[in-house]
Amino acid sequence: MEKLKGFSLIVAQASRGELVFPTSVNAALRLQLALADPDCHIEDVIKKVLAEPVLAARTVALANSMMFNRSGDTVTSVRAAVARVGYRNLYTMAAAMVVRQFGSRIRDAGLRAQAEQLWRHTAHVAALAHVIARKITSVDADTALFAGIVHEAGGFYLLSRADEMPGLLDDAIEWMGAAQEIIAREMMRKLAIPEPVALAIVSLRGATLTPPPLGLRDTLLIARQLAPVASPMAPPEQDGSQHASGALRRFVTNNEELDRILLESAAEAESMSAALLV
Repeated sequence: MEKLKGFSLIVAQASRGELVFPTSVNAALRLQLALADPDCHIEDVIKKVLAEPVLAARTVALANSMMFNRSGDTVTSVRAAVARVGYRNLYTMAAAMVVRQFGSRIRDAGLRAQAEQLWRHTAHVAALAHVIARKITSVDADTALFAGIVHEAGGFYLLSRADEMPGLLDDAIEWMGAAQEIIAREMMRKLAIPEPVALAIVSLRGATLTPPPLGLRDTLLIARQLAPVASPMAPPEQDGSQHASGALRRFVTNNEELDRILLESAAEAESMSAALLV
């Protein structure tokens, strides 16, 4: 009963637009919003990145990943890294910092392990989405990378709240899915996620694939299915969801063209996911 009351409270808060963000997330969110300002000067950007050591490290790592370092020349400064990856991908790195901050303050060991697993899942999905967008679905690859980073923002939020309410996520049942959708929608609004990206993310629950895959939602569906690390927030499959995901499973199984693309891009995807996990 207490667990149900706690979940009802969180859902009610989300419905009213009252998500509870820790101070560290608010600081990262301000940085993200500043980077979204088209009038933000390059010097201001560099100062803001340098003020966040984790963001600085991830930006340099991303700039040196195979996806962005075609020449093989390693960059060692934030200025050079920003110039290489561009503002859009820097914005994605800031969003990654926002999302990951939710798990950074979790005290419960079990929940902290789930948050780390969720971040590994997120990093793989983002890297795979970038590849799939370029090679299969013809979606803007940078948008796909960003969508992969933020697609589990609601899950990170729930884990952070569960740290305050022990047992909140134990024995998750079917109604939790609808609650997650409400929270995800409000997270998209709170994080100022562009509408096309937000729509693709909130439509993932219960979605199926109708080949040929098209658009951002299908890109994320395939990337999640292929991710080597599963999301700890994914509900156990029910008969209905097995039926709904049949087309998706058939698409990724024994698909020679997909296998070829993934093999050719494996090093790129691994390099990018490693950069995100710094």
